[in-house]
Amino acid sequence: MSSTTPNAHTHETATPLVLPTSAAMTWLLGTTVVAMIVYYFIGVEQGATAVFSGAQVHELIHDARHFLGFPCH
Repeated sequence: MSSTTPNAHTHETATPLVLPTSAAMTWLLGTTVVAMIVYYFIGVEQGATAVFSGAQVHELIHDARHFLGFPCH
């Protein structure tokens, strides 16, 4: 039988991702704009504040409203 010694375990530390402030602010602003647009169409687009006339947008996302907990009728 041969005897082997285990290899020494090396601990490598993870290097964090560093973003410049301008890039982080761009991502934050873009994410906020997209979130506000999604929130508007899911939660607000109906009635007096409707951007689109008719009920096409409302009917298109009707089930999503109920799934996310927004009452619409």
